[in-house]
Amino acid sequence: MKIAVLGGGIVGVTTAHALASDGHEVVVVDRQPLAANETSFSNAGMVAPGHAYTWASPRAPKILLKSLWRDDTSLRFRFSTDPRLYSWSLRFLRECNAASAARNTANKLRLCLFSQAQLQETVARTGIEFDRVTGGAVYLYRDPALFESGVRNTRVLTDLGLELRALDPQRAAEVEPALESVKGQLAGAIYSPSDESGDCHAFANKLAAIAAGMGVDFRWNTNILRIEASGDRIEKVVTDKGEVVADAYVLALGSYAPIEARKLGVNLPIYPVKGYALTLGVEGRNGAPMLSGVDEQNLVAWSRLGRRLRLTATAEFAGYDTSHKPSDFAHMLKVARQLFPDAADFDRPSYWAGLRPMTPKGTPILGQARHRNLWFNTGLGHMGWTMSHGTARITADMIAGRKPGVDLKGLTFADA
Repeated sequence: MKIAVLGGGIVGVTTAHALASDGHEVVVVDRQPLAANETSFSNAGMVAPGHAYTWASPRAPKILLKSLWRDDTSLRFRFSTDPRLYSWSLRFLRECNAASAARNTANKLRLCLFSQAQLQETVARTGIEFDRVTGGAVYLYRDPALFESGVRNTRVLTDLGLELRALDPQRAAEVEPALESVKGQLAGAIYSPSDESGDCHAFANKLAAIAAGMGVDFRWNTNILRIEASGDRIEKVVTDKGEVVADAYVLALGSYAPIEARKLGVNLPIYPVKGYALTLGVEGRNGAPMLSGVDEQNLVAWSRLGRRLRLTATAEFAGYDTSHKPSDFAHMLKVARQLFPDAADFDRPSYWAGLRPMTPKGTPILGQARHRNLWFNTGLGHMGWTMSHGTARITADMIAGRKPGVDLKGLTFADA
């Protein structure tokens, strides 16, 4: 078949590669000049089943309420005139109970593990270099009570087969030597040996080059003007550079997917959630961490990308605004200096902000709605890098009429 993939982020590129591997003729349409140039341009870099917990938890409403008068919270809610923010928020709050959080987290973990295995197969087959670091990730706790709660919460992951280890501060510093000078500030850590990290943007562009060599037609710098449907079929996609006609279509537009879907009469429960990232040079420094991780007290994540240290934080409900100013990164820099005082050149940060396509449950939207030749692969949220290979393979299997190699409970359009 000829298949058009709408969107050239990490999700669109992995989907195109999976479809091309199955022998399809594939065209990818994206407004950017290269792959993964929006949401995945400067993400945390973590491939982290060990952090598959859903954001919609019993703890989340209190954090959101606090954010109305404080700017140092991990979740930030800003009042808006957009009614979709409030309808999405109500659905999110309905998921903020212990039972739903456990169920949604289990669904996320199942997909994350499947996806990581697909990623590892791709890396082994292609030899792509992307500043990959294996050996695990560390999740740090400063407060003893929060650490105890974190250890208890790991059961939802360990019961499904993921190995997680509770570490005292000394052992945490042995696993990640960069923590040696601050181990006295820690109550403990949770270590996920199978987690890893790498540069998603670099990976996506190298995989796109491989896919192009397989015949995938990447149409960069191309804006989608409209998607035309007739009855229960998509007829064509009209762009500013001509029409794209295919047998099947995949909507992989991230935060912008609900905008196009609404025009087709499909409501996707996705809302853009802004995240902030900064990148620091580590050359000439001795204290940079090698393993990725998260400061669970402040929800600041980091990963080592070769000669760079990437830090990400904050989930801000601010619509489609991607603007930022230096003060937005002050808390993140403060945490990084505390944890890794000799890690990087903190005086020369590179700032970035991007949108995560979040669903209330934290799980993606896969499969079909009302059109027989349109598939959705979107709503991967803050785990897009981790989940992308899995959702790509699932989408390719669905289009081929094959049963995917993972249980889809809680992951399809019907479950959204």
